[in-house]
Amino acid sequence: MNRLLLGLLLGLAAGGVDVLLMLPMKFPDKPTALASAFFSRFAIGFLAANVKVPFHPALAGALVGLLISIPDAIITKAYTPILITGVILGALCGWAAHAWGS
Repeated sequence: MNRLLLGLLLGLAAGGVDVLLMLPMKFPDKPTALASAFFSRFAIGFLAANVKVPFHPALAGALVGLLISIPDAIITKAYTPILITGVILGALCGWAAHAWGS
């Protein structure tokens, strides 16, 4: 599958997963929090499928997930859940891009 299309699909999936995880939570401005989370995780899926680094794609995806998640974790002070989900989603997207990408 084309890497750009795969990146878009993985980004939508990663963003959707994170929004579903956040739906039960309470926020002062829930629509803004959900949109921010969606686009942060969308970036992880898209970039994990399209980044080229000299190591395994799952590790590259985990690195992308970590780097994109750090600002969100610092702003919210919710380090553990944000960093863990970012690394896991990034690794899964990197692996999927390796398995299904062309």
